[in-house]
Amino acid sequence: MTVTDETVRPAEPAPAPVDDRRVSWLVFAGQMFAILGAVLLCFVAQLALIGAAKHARDQERALVDFRVELANATAPVSALTDEGRLLDAGTSVAIIEIPRLRLREVVAEGTSARTLKSGPGHLRNTPLPGQAGISVILGRRAAYGGPFSLLDRLQQGDQIIVTTGQGEHRYMVQGVRHAGDKERPAPKANEGRLLLATADGPMFLPTDVMRVDARLTSEVQTTSGAVPAFAVPDSERLMVGDNSALVPVVLWSLLLAVAAVLIVWVRKRVGRWHAWVIGLPVLGVLGVTLADQAAAMLPNLL
Repeated sequence: MTVTDETVRPAEPAPAPVDDRRVSWLVFAGQMFAILGAVLLCFVAQLALIGAAKHARDQERALVDFRVELANATAPVSALTDEGRLLDAGTSVAIIEIPRLRLREVVAEGTSARTLKSGPGHLRNTPLPGQAGISVILGRRAAYGGPFSLLDRLQQGDQIIVTTGQGEHRYMVQGVRHAGDKERPAPKANEGRLLLATADGPMFLPTDVMRVDARLTSEVQTTSGAVPAFAVPDSERLMVGDNSALVPVVLWSLLLAVAAVLIVWVRKRVGRWHAWVIGLPVLGVLGVTLADQAAAMLPNLL
């Protein structure tokens, strides 16, 4: 006789219900992190690619305009205007050429991070190139075209040509200096020197300042309109950022955050493709603009 076990086994417990609200928030957070990653990508693109294109465009325009000023003898020969005011930041004051590096750049007045986005800048409280004393020109090493990225390749005896409203001036490179190297003696009263400065260290990770000294070999020009050191804004000193960009950065960040939330809402309510079509150009423009403003807060020699 066969005995059958008819004991009823308890049913397996049902799976716990999924909290839709929790899943929704996780999806939302994931989408926001994806947008944040896209913004960071815009920042990298701004420094390396878009910034280089901006630099090239600004240089092309500045070269055409400054050549007209040279032809009309209206190019600045001093850091001050005829009324005794400081030249506006970004005013073209010289053209620098370095044959060994195949470099030709228009030099603007001022050395803030914003000004150096368009090319090298002349430190306001130093004489213009060709004049007696030490003329200082700063330039970026990596971002926005990196016009001074190859300064470390210069060798003693290389030639530098600078054209200003007072004519063409020739310099001979004396050497490259890094942090801790001995400084050169100050030039005599009737001598001129050019000092080029940029960031030193790995690209986009500057550790100090690299300098190139060059001695004026052509005729020394008259120095006029000297500007005292205290007249130079803090934002135009070496290896500093422009804190005035903080307010625009905050405003553009808020706009970007609002736009990101709206795009996520469109994706949830309307659909993925609608969100892509609307969000890609909007977030792209906002991201690049925010990156450009944020870059102004980084060291000006970057």
